[in-house]
Amino acid sequence: MTEIRILLVDDHPVVRAGLRAMLSDFEGFIVVAEAPEGGAAIREVQRLQTLGEPLDVVLMDLQMGAGMDGVTATKAIKALPSAPPVLILTTYDTDADILAAVEAGASGYMLKDAPPEQIRAAVQSAAAGQTALAPEVAARLLGRIRNPEPVLSAREVQLLELLATGMSNKAMSKQLFISEATVKTHLVHIYDKLGVDNRTAAISVASQRRIIRTGA
Repeated sequence: MTEIRILLVDDHPVVRAGLRAMLSDFEGFIVVAEAPEGGAAIREVQRLQTLGEPLDVVLMDLQMGAGMDGVTATKAIKALPSAPPVLILTTYDTDADILAAVEAGASGYMLKDAPPEQIRAAVQSAAAGQTALAPEVAARLLGRIRNPEPVLSAREVQLLELLATGMSNKAMSKQLFISEATVKTHLVHIYDKLGVDNRTAAISVASQRRIIRTGA
């Protein structure tokens, strides 16, 4: 059986230890390195490539304290030559998190409470160049496609996330490099799709529907 070389990226040492123990129980799985945040993960990928010991899968958390987050790290890793697949392993299943990870180039998206066999299958799929999605995540993505109600675009979800932080229209326009007029147009569409008429209501509905996460 071909070995699958894995880099674990998570800011909690106990979680990394647990994942390492679980993965080590699977035949052919080898955890060759660990990183506590995204920046360190990028350096580990580069170090191993320089040594001629490329990875088969990077198992990446999303939120990592004060360090670089998983989405930013995924995008940076996927920009490297001969980049390994990145499989997200997180506790979050909102539209905002899923879309951001997919857009960053993640090969899959799994939840930490998934059964070990699901995680094993996901790692194997990612290593083989295939997409691996948790059933709950696949259901949410399919729901976006099948739902007859208006669906928020990735840009609108991004604006909602910024809106939830209390940003003004001007601040959001600078953050996203778009005009204030464009921000206002997006907000009109967001309010219409969510059936609300103000920022507070938009954030509340988006949080209830798990489009964004608040208070994280």
